[in-house]
Amino acid sequence: MNAIHTPQLDLLRKFLGESTRLVVFTGAGISTESGIPDFRSPGGLWTRYKPIDFRDFMASEEKRRESWRIKFATEKVIGAAKPNQGHMAISSLHRQKKLSAVITQNIDGLHHVSGIPDDKIIELHGNSTYAVCLDCAKRYELDAIRAIFFPDETLPQCDACGGIIKTATISFGQPMPVEEMKRAKEVTMACDLFIAIGSSLVVYPAAGFPLLAKQNGARLVIINRDPTEMDRYADLVINAEIGQTLATALKAGNARGAGTA
Repeated sequence: MNAIHTPQLDLLRKFLGESTRLVVFTGAGISTESGIPDFRSPGGLWTRYKPIDFRDFMASEEKRRESWRIKFATEKVIGAAKPNQGHMAISSLHRQKKLSAVITQNIDGLHHVSGIPDDKIIELHGNSTYAVCLDCAKRYELDAIRAIFFPDETLPQCDACGGIIKTATISFGQPMPVEEMKRAKEVTMACDLFIAIGSSLVVYPAAGFPLLAKQNGARLVIINRDPTEMDRYADLVINAEIGQTLATALKAGNARGAGTA
């Protein structure tokens, strides 16, 4: 595990203390500490389950069945995951009224569980913890879909309009959500501090937000276990465990504040 250097933590605390419009951008790295494997790394979910293109999902009943098989196979891991100290540190920043928004590439819903209000979370790739009708957008809980799908793999259909039901995630070949991308750009342009956490920052267009924030005058912090191509633009880079870094920074910062009150 990479060591966290005190000067880096001191600078992170300084940036947090001076910020009033913080945006946090999270990728898979924050959730791997909750036991959720990422998608792209060796041994990740995509090495075991080939992702299904949205166009194939729409065109083929068999592809839709395969999609639901994969969903329920992986749900055992994602459904059991709990927010870790990294998620809870970000939630603490919300309670301190520092946080403007969380922009996340993750689909696990753990930011919601951590206590951050829904209207503060912008999910660029959707949410795997429920399903929606692709025609009328009616929401369905996964337990209801599971009861329909098993034991004979009956495909769920919307009981309101007869439309196709899919997990509320953005698949390959599916357009990025327009409203979420618009909101993400707005909060990025308005922030004074942008912290990218647990993302390799290689998946566009989402990976463009850190640089957009920096170009618009915000400070940029990148916290990730490994270096990223964006590091050269950042005001601070910390390559260490995410949860420990955030928890240590906030704990020390809160203790310091209590001592000087």
